Amino acid sequence: MARKFLYFIAAIIVLVFVGALVLAIWSKELTELAMVPGGEFVEQQPLEENAYQDPAMWFSRPGIGTSDPARWQPAMREERSLLPAPADPSQAAQDFAVFFVHPTSYLDRSNWNAPLDDAESQRIARIYVRGMASPFNQASEIWAPRYRQATFGAFLTDSEDSQNALNAAYDDVKQAYDFFLSSIDDNTPVVLAGHSQGSVHLLRLLKDHVNGSPVTDRLVAVYAIGWPISVAQDLPALGIPACATAKQSGCLISWSSFAEPADPSQVLEAYQTSIAFDGKPRGNSRILCTNPLTGGIGGAAEKALNRGTLVPEEGFTSGELVPNEVPARCDERGLLLIGDPPEMGSYVLPGNNYHVYDIPLFWKNLQNDVVTRVNSLNARP
Repeated sequence: MARKFLYFIAAIIVLVFVGALVLAIWSKELTELAMVPGGEFVEQQPLEENAYQDPAMWFSRPGIGTSDPARWQPAMREERSLLPAPADPSQAAQDFAVFFVHPTSYLDRSNWNAPLDDAESQRIARIYVRGMASPFNQASEIWAPRYRQATFGAFLTDSEDSQNALNAAYDDVKQAYDFFLSSIDDNTPVVLAGHSQGSVHLLRLLKDHVNGSPVTDRLVAVYAIGWPISVAQDLPALGIPACATAKQSGCLISWSSFAEPADPSQVLEAYQTSIAFDGKPRGNSRILCTNPLTGGIGGAAEKALNRGTLVPEEGFTSGELVPNEVPARCDERGLLLIGDPPEMGSYVLPGNNYHVYDIPLFWKNLQNDVVTRVNSLNARP
């Protein structure tokens, strides 16, 4: 009996070892098999011309009131800060309007684009807006549209179906942006913000429609966070520079967060083979890295400068701001390193990739950053 038991344990160990080996060798292929839709792309019918006049097409917009997820203000944990509390620029906020595009919340492989009546993806998207758009809650207006986002699997393949799905999602975002512009005052400063898939659509919007338009004169900043941007191959086509200082306006901000030791090999492999705005593979070109603790390009900042990380509670429906939680250092590749892995929840990706937490890690600094840039724009001659 004992011998049979030992054989059983040995068999389990072999299975675990073989399973780990299979995952190590074919993890990319298995992920694609599990997440990429098996069927062909189905053409998405254009939304009605007046679709975004309907308040139900927005997670956030003026008039929603206390149920607006972007208006959430998390409480600050009472802890001794490592630095004296600075003057809080959010107390001197001016009028400005934010257009925020949420990241991917649709993981189903049954469709290339999320149906607007898919309850689970809409629930998750609302949580994302609560955690990622709320740093902009000093704005006089926040607009966050619902859109038929591309499914997660669309980012795991370079097929024509994948590109069609992204194009369809972008068409919704562009339509929402046009309605946003028509709804705000012509003199109101504008902030464009997004994360991950939201940043993909924002960058295309910036390149094809914002660049050269009258909006650039009142553009506070574009926060295209959680998506790698090539300094040499993407920035020139976008029409605005990267933000070099904390008081600069009309510029671009981006970072991608990894704890240490970081293994960004999967991310960098996808980045290297992707096509930049200049029509060529991005290769080993440097990625834009804004340091969210200083507001400038590159460099390092100690965690004492972190005014508040949004640490979520179970279920991500709430959380609290914890000061001095993580530092920030841009490495030579353009990735943002945050030191030892902080306890943020169960959605850390392989390689110590804190992609889901790019914005919550620096919630309070981001809130201060946008108001500082609004005031800098308003101070222009």
